[in-house]
Amino acid sequence: MKTARLIITTSMILVLFFGSALAAGPIETVAKGCQKEIESFCKGVTPGEGRILACLYAHNDKLSGQCEYALFDAAVQLERAVAALSYVANECSADIMKNCAAVQAGEGRILACLEEHRRDVSERCKQAVKDVGLK
Repeated sequence: MKTARLIITTSMILVLFFGSALAAGPIETVAKGCQKEIESFCKGVTPGEGRILACLYAHNDKLSGQCEYALFDAAVQLERAVAALSYVANECSADIMKNCAAVQAGEGRILACLEEHRRDVSERCKQAVKDVGLK
């Protein structure tokens, strides 16, 4: 199931750059839409690092329509989040290099750095962050 792989990969990218803020919606969508499958097939799986999605992937032939739709919906949400991330990365690349080059990516540190250097960040970058709802 390509959808599960897409969700896992994209979630990791989003969390790496901006913390869990952008990935939370798709994760909730899958948790809610696939609750029965998670309880049935994945109850012994330790959550985190895509293990629940890997479990769902392993049981993809037994997923309900509701769960399949939740995975599809989560993939669409992640696609939008990736577009937002690409937009912000494009608009803020010079600001990130100028003000945050030494900051290790992950857990929202880049976004926090941009906020710390708000006075030095271009209006273009500020607007992009605002446009996608990160601030």
